[in-house]
Amino acid sequence: MKVTHSLVLVALAILDMGREGDGRVWGYALSQRSGVRSGVLYPQLDRMLGEGWLDDHWEERAEGQKRPPRRYYTLTDRGRRELGAVVARAEKQPRFQVMKVRFA
Repeated sequence: MKVTHSLVLVALAILDMGREGDGRVWGYALSQRSGVRSGVLYPQLDRMLGEGWLDDHWEERAEGQKRPPRRYYTLTDRGRRELGAVVARAEKQPRFQVMKVRFA
């Protein structure tokens, strides 16, 4: 997968959010945390699913719930390694230095 600014931002957000709670992340919250718009985010998530970096499942719909069910993503062990490697490589590349604050 090509390493882009948006991939690095999404990787940072997934790794960070994956450490919280039960490790599940959902698209809208991931978009908010990463700052990556949905038109870029969801194709990246689909590629990560294809690479085996993420697993996904739909939440159970609660009775009376008015919003559509959320699709949750969970990092696989492989995904944790691969996205960690993406972030580690990005930290060393000059083109990603504008994101230095995010790496902290």
